[in-house]
Amino acid sequence: MANRSPNPSAIVNAVLRWYDRHRRVLPWRAPAGNRADPYHVWLSEVMLQQTTVPTVGPRFLRFLDRWPDIASLAAAPLDDVLHEWQGLGYYARARNLHACARAVVAAHGGRFPDTVEGLRALPGLGEYTAAAVAAIAFDRSATVVDGNVERVVARLFAIAEPLPGGKAAIRAAAATLTPAGRTGDFAQAMMDLGATICTPRRPRCLSCPIAEPCRARRQGLQDELPRRAAKKDKPKRLGVAFWVERPDGSVLLRRRAERGLLGGMMEVPSTEWRAAPWSEAAAIQAAPLATRYRALPGVVRHGFTHFDLDLTVLLGRVRQAAKPPDGALWCAVDRLGEQALPTLMKKLARHALAGR
Repeated sequence: MANRSPNPSAIVNAVLRWYDRHRRVLPWRAPAGNRADPYHVWLSEVMLQQTTVPTVGPRFLRFLDRWPDIASLAAAPLDDVLHEWQGLGYYARARNLHACARAVVAAHGGRFPDTVEGLRALPGLGEYTAAAVAAIAFDRSATVVDGNVERVVARLFAIAEPLPGGKAAIRAAAATLTPAGRTGDFAQAMMDLGATICTPRRPRCLSCPIAEPCRARRQGLQDELPRRAAKKDKPKRLGVAFWVERPDGSVLLRRRAERGLLGGMMEVPSTEWRAAPWSEAAAIQAAPLATRYRALPGVVRHGFTHFDLDLTVLLGRVRQAAKPPDGALWCAVDRLGEQALPTLMKKLARHALAGR
């Protein structure tokens, strides 16, 4: 009995019945029976990547208040979008968001394509986001697997292969459940089920609409699945940042390259971030302006997804007439909040201002 295959149609029906009674009310979700706005679906899905629902909720509404439709977002300067994105992290998403809005307006008259294939052709839309928009906004038959759905499916089918290796098996199993109708409702139902019932710890199996066919529950594995491969230690990178001031208190900022980590954001100039330590003499060779520098006490520490970073800070002062290098500008300290500064640079600015 423990090895009996889950019945897809029975599972879909049970999940949809549960969803009709317990669906979450979310700012981007259309009321029951209404067609979802593709702009709202797309925007929320991009925001929710690596970010929690409680964090995204108010930010989504603020974004909509500023750019209520795809045309207004496409017409916005990229710097404004990056600035509004502060605190949501993974700034490549904001750049792709802006590029996608422009592509939808320029190539599709402001209307999103309504197929997975058409959506995948847009900037920044990967397999998951394209499937989510196609299913939720257009009710296309697309398999939508986010972290919540991944957990539900791994337990339902007792897929024991650790993540990330087990993702292919989970996706294949999820595809067997994708219904021909109410696809968007089913995708959102599975998300809600994972967020509220089939939680990472202490899943509420007694309240689950698909507890009976769940293989993990039958085998007593619901608290163990999905398994994850042991995490590798993150490497450490080191760098030196240059806090350069003029007599009027303005500080030097520059824009990072469009591609790569924190692309297009403003930054306090720094050396390359590398594994080997920097001597002060070597670091100064990379300084943005020639002047005398002194090291500030302490280190600015910041964690990225794939590495941890330690930055030491050198303080330098230049004459009022000093010209900024290409791609750089002077910014009054009390107007730093107007710049598209990522969290790392805000942290660095606080460190420099406290220690100068």
